[in-house]
Amino acid sequence: MVELHANPYIKGFTTNPTLMRKAGVKDYEAFARECLSYIKDHPISFEVFADEFPEMERQARKIANWGQNVYVKIPVTNTRQEPSFELIRRLSQAGVNVNVTAILTLGQVQAAAAALHAGAPACVSVFAGRIADTGRDPVPLMAAAVELVRPYPNIELLWASPRELLNIYQADSIGCHIITATSDILKKLNLIGKSLEEYSLDTVKMFYEDARKSGYAI
Repeated sequence: MVELHANPYIKGFTTNPTLMRKAGVKDYEAFARECLSYIKDHPISFEVFADEFPEMERQARKIANWGQNVYVKIPVTNTRQEPSFELIRRLSQAGVNVNVTAILTLGQVQAAAAALHAGAPACVSVFAGRIADTGRDPVPLMAAAVELVRPYPNIELLWASPRELLNIYQADSIGCHIITATSDILKKLNLIGKSLEEYSLDTVKMFYEDARKSGYAI
């Protein structure tokens, strides 16, 4: 995150307990505060990890106090599929920057936007990549989501879990405010506009070199 902070393409950061666990983070608060010691001028989202709403709220208020650029990620439901919209409304009205996460339906977008109405700056994160994983085209749903949040000037729509570089263009074409991008996707930015003939040759060379280095014989 610190390395990417210097990249002019990057306008903010987000993480979640799953990513932090994969990265080997042991102390949640210590990690977050270390990030914030470097990243002061970009928004950064940290997620609550409780399942009961009173504890979610306690964690959210504590996380919000870590920095003015902090957004608190609240899952759209808990593990029992109980909606978190009342908690979201209460936090937003109290001045907490909320990032509503794990959204996959337009109904959830609409309810989240209503809960965030006239509150603090907020994000509504729709996991378009997971929608695509089910065989559905996420673009029409995301375009509809853009229209659902349009009446709310304090809300930005976030295209979460992108799967390929093309998703950046798709998000931009429908007017989506933000798209998350993994390091793997960012590494492909230098491919934009690349000659397909040249890319074909690069692919042939890759196959040849990998076969040669493996010492394959028939």
